[in-house]
Amino acid sequence: MKYFAILFLLVFISCSPKPYKQAEKIQNAKMEEVTTSIVVNPAPLLLDTQGNPIPSSYIPTVNFGARKPFYVVIHHTAQDSLAQTIKTFTLEFTQVSAHYVIGRDGFLVQMLNDELRAWHAGSGKWGNITDMNSCSIGIELDNNGNEPFSDAQINTLLLLLAKLKKDYNIPTANFIGHGDIAPKRKADPSIFFPWDTLAKNGFGLWYDLPDLPPPANFDEEAALRRIGYDTTDMAAAIIAFKRHFTKTDLFPILSTWDRCILFDLYKKY
Repeated sequence: MKYFAILFLLVFISCSPKPYKQAEKIQNAKMEEVTTSIVVNPAPLLLDTQGNPIPSSYIPTVNFGARKPFYVVIHHTAQDSLAQTIKTFTLEFTQVSAHYVIGRDGFLVQMLNDELRAWHAGSGKWGNITDMNSCSIGIELDNNGNEPFSDAQINTLLLLLAKLKKDYNIPTANFIGHGDIAPKRKADPSIFFPWDTLAKNGFGLWYDLPDLPPPANFDEEAALRRIGYDTTDMAAAIIAFKRHFTKTDLFPILSTWDRCILFDLYKKY
């Protein structure tokens, strides 16, 4: 069944000159546009208060590199199939994309070079970072948000994360979900996502079973901020935290158990 699904997708793609051929053409054109703008690199024209140009020139340095991703943000597609998501990401008017998409059967599709900026995170915040697209790799899992993730899908994800972590030296704590960075807008990758399994494999932090309650003066909001959550909307931050770590309920109130887990995580970050 798995091989049939993969074969079907390959046939679907090969028999669909549009949008995939067109998407490749558009991506190549945009790459050329970016490359040209980088090659030109004109020195900026600056004017003083009298309108006179400030003398300037462009002298190339030899010490530079490509964008280095520092985070991985995991999503679910909220769509019905891998093919549907690929179509969404190859149409310009949708204005959304990701670096990778993983099918329910574990089939992996890369849609953009890791060192380029995909449009997957949107507006959101993690710690002091407000532009997650510029520093992260986006991975979409083919899942409608109301179903468990398949073993094959998670196995492929773990292999991909291992490669990305090694290639870019991504810190363990920097594997997070879309709902973590945009708690007021997003809920992916849903309460069904096995964050504990990822943490056991070195992708994201997890809690130890608490043996002591937090102190009486424990500041919940400060703890959530330390982990990375935007607490501007405290209720949304609590729900995002519970979706990721406790999964007991999604009420915007921290129970005694939730507070114990938060305190344990607070000490790890």
